[in-house]
Amino acid sequence: MSAVFDSLSRFYASSIGKKILVALTGLILFGFVVGHMIGNLLIFVGRDAINEYGHMLQTMLHGTGVWLARLGLLLAVLIHIVATISLTRANRAARTSAYAQHKAQVCSPSSRIMIWSGLTILAFIVYHLLHFTIHAGNDYGTYKTTLEGHTVHDVYRMVIAGFSWFPAVAFYIIAMVLLTSHLSHGFSSLFQTLGISTDKSEPLFKKLGYLFALLILIGNCSIPVAIYFFHYGR
Repeated sequence: MSAVFDSLSRFYASSIGKKILVALTGLILFGFVVGHMIGNLLIFVGRDAINEYGHMLQTMLHGTGVWLARLGLLLAVLIHIVATISLTRANRAARTSAYAQHKAQVCSPSSRIMIWSGLTILAFIVYHLLHFTIHAGNDYGTYKTTLEGHTVHDVYRMVIAGFSWFPAVAFYIIAMVLLTSHLSHGFSSLFQTLGISTDKSEPLFKKLGYLFALLILIGNCSIPVAIYFFHYGR
């Protein structure tokens, strides 16, 4: 057992080990972002569609599935942040030559603010959970509706009410813009770390990263914008 622990410790202590952890946890978080967006966009299909989706998540594996997913995502986020901060500190410490300083100067704006955009996104996740999951400071948890003869949580009404308040809309859009910046850089870095991207294909992966991030931005922001500015569902 100690041999396994020692191997894992050496793996994490190495730069490549941390990069692989950042890439793999990033891949998990990419999948979550896409899935979460698709589920949320069901609000445009109608009340029953998004309420069925919410009820499915809450009852999956007799209610334990959603908590297993939350714990797994929380672990992935923590590993991603800790490994990224460690790599950033190591890179800054290694920038002692003029060449390294020059490389830092030509980094993209997205890469320069990866730490800050990541920490802001983390703050948003905490707020988002308090707002829509724990229902801190609101009565969204009491919103109920009937679905196929069963009383379920009215996710549709909750989302409409939540994005009828401008500060929530503004914070959400700011967080999505920072998420877009984070994703656009992280997408290409992911394939580079996993050895899929080459010098020849790197420009393509960068373009795909920008496209992916833009789709996430448009998809996620379309919900609060439609509700607050165009009074969708209100």
